[in-house]
Amino acid sequence: MSSSPEYATFHFHALHHADQPLLLPNAWDVASALALAGAGFAAVGTTSLGVAAAHGYPDGRALAEARDATMALALRLNGRLACPYTVDIEGGFGGDPAQVAELAGELAAAGAAGLNLEDSLPGGGGLQDPVRQAELIGAAKERAPGLFLNARIDTHWQVDTPPPLSVTLARAESYLAAGADGVFVPGVVADEDIAVLVAEVPAPLNILFAPGRHTVARLAELGVRRVSTGSLLFRTALQAALGAAEALRAGTEPPDVTGTGGAVLGYEDVQRLVGE
Repeated sequence: MSSSPEYATFHFHALHHADQPLLLPNAWDVASALALAGAGFAAVGTTSLGVAAAHGYPDGRALAEARDATMALALRLNGRLACPYTVDIEGGFGGDPAQVAELAGELAAAGAAGLNLEDSLPGGGGLQDPVRQAELIGAAKERAPGLFLNARIDTHWQVDTPPPLSVTLARAESYLAAGADGVFVPGVVADEDIAVLVAEVPAPLNILFAPGRHTVARLAELGVRRVSTGSLLFRTALQAALGAAEALRAGTEPPDVTGTGGAVLGYEDVQRLVGE
């Protein structure tokens, strides 16, 4: 792929309109991003939970430290991946429209092809006012019009009883009118709900993969255009490390979490990965 940021952005937009949905794995550091890109994935995203937790911070709290870690990762990825990358910026880290616009501009300058902006308020404070969220989206798109802005709608995310889909659709309409390029509704798992969203949202629909509930093939049949892994890979890696350590302490063989007969990347493999 060309190293031109303009080409990367164009290519990333096009991936949302291909024959098959974009399967977007989410990385939390340079090594995980390089490994995923090296495995041939068409694009790589970042996970806000993974980036924040890897630096010792909780996710979704609008912390300046999490913003700094996110921006530092974006800068380190610039020019190192053989595919486009998009960056999860929580809800803009608590910024006002001017601050979110500044962050979007910094990401574009760092070579990012897209960003993910959620409408949850920091610290579990509910949902952002949709008018205010539209202002954030509009400001980001005005500053960095080439970025694929994925508007995340959290009406179904970590709630016991989600509102009617009409609420989600109203937010989607507002965010698309403000300039969003795609809509992301994590927490939706039922085929019938996904089908309604695909039919009613006039933009690429992004769904968060739910193990045991989704298959990529079925989501493709429903018309989903982007399937994200979110923090799944990061949490899986943590669990694998913990399982291996506990097995060693117990004097048993570490579990085969890799599906390769217990083989893991060698020291030199990782050296080559990050040294290329």
